[in-house]
Amino acid sequence: MAMHTGDLTFTMTKRERSVLFGFMGLGVLCMVITFLGDDALHSRFWSNYLMNAVFFTGISFVALFVLAAFTTAYAGWHTVVKRLWESYSLFLLAGLALLLVVIAGLWGHLHHLYHWSDTEAVKADPVLSGKAGFLNKYWYTFGTLLIVGIWYFLFARPMRKLSISEDNNGDASFRQYRTYKKYAAIFLPVGGFTSAALIWQWVMSVDSHWYSTLFAWYTTASWFVAFMALTILMIIYLHARGVMLFVTTEHLHDLGKYLFAFSIFWTYLWFSQYMLIWYGNVGEETVYFHTRINEYPVLFYGNLVINFLLPFFVLMRNDTKRKVGTLFFVSLAVLLGRFLDFFQMIKPGVLHTTHEVLAHHGTEGGAAEAAHHHSDFAAGFTIPGLLEWGTFLGFLAFFIWFVFTRLEKAPLLPKNDPFLAESLHHHVQ
Repeated sequence: MAMHTGDLTFTMTKRERSVLFGFMGLGVLCMVITFLGDDALHSRFWSNYLMNAVFFTGISFVALFVLAAFTTAYAGWHTVVKRLWESYSLFLLAGLALLLVVIAGLWGHLHHLYHWSDTEAVKADPVLSGKAGFLNKYWYTFGTLLIVGIWYFLFARPMRKLSISEDNNGDASFRQYRTYKKYAAIFLPVGGFTSAALIWQWVMSVDSHWYSTLFAWYTTASWFVAFMALTILMIIYLHARGVMLFVTTEHLHDLGKYLFAFSIFWTYLWFSQYMLIWYGNVGEETVYFHTRINEYPVLFYGNLVINFLLPFFVLMRNDTKRKVGTLFFVSLAVLLGRFLDFFQMIKPGVLHTTHEVLAHHGTEGGAAEAAHHHSDFAAGFTIPGLLEWGTFLGFLAFFIWFVFTRLEKAPLLPKNDPFLAESLHHHVQ
């Protein structure tokens, strides 16, 4: 395969910077408008912030996990997109900074995202009291700082440095690659176990009374599909820009197969969680689905249509995974669908907590706001509004800008990776 030097490096154009900063500005504007027009607890603002911070931090975690899994499994086909995924993984540091804002709000009583953060409510509620040993601001803070810090400082950053070092000092013994593989093998169990704890705290504890043993799997699968969809979109764009021309239809075919397969896997987890809770018929568990089916039917059923039926029927044919236009359309729809999935994971629980807190204010204003939140439609909670989509676009632009700045710092091809030749000549059977 003939290569051009321009294909192997990336430099962000002035126009790209302007567009990305423009969308970041849109996101900030939407957050300001949301804050100014919000309720007394600013529940819409904080839930939008939490949702986006967790969504993009999770994508970066999955990028690191996938790199570790493929490296440990001696996979070679993905080597041409390795630098892109390494750049994704480095966003963990930015994600940690974003989550520090949530933590600061928790300690400063600036938000009521989690019912367990209300000391009086915990004392009066036996379920919350029973979970207080894990669901508290100390564990939330310590767990987030320690675990995300470990992911970034002990794995993502060293693996990135080894990858670049291999470019400059590669030798026949593949010393850097062997060390890279050791990091990858260690990270798999570390990332697998620790991510579940953070998912329980960041997302599942929004519905503080509820629990599910499958929820961590479900959330990670959603992150994975979003990660694959964003990877496909990014590659198609970069290819159109004249870089990453070494990524061929064969590679896109493989990425499309992952998008298809894990959309089905996510649906399997969705059904397994729903079926077991429905069959057990335990009140603490069924309330989660009862609330979403009866009060958020558009979210509940729309989630399945966008995230299962659409990718299933479009990508079921083998040739659709090799068509750039089709892959772009499906990937874009699935990425937005994954945001919708996190919306329905977080928003109903936050709205319920907001209602509980406002109802206990004991004032006419608090009672009025609680009644408003109990209405059939709540702006920014029943379905995503323009402010939610604008905020999402702002966070997405920040993520892309961050990734682009990392892509600029190293060649797009890891030239001394032992699997590079295999990846360049990859052919789907």
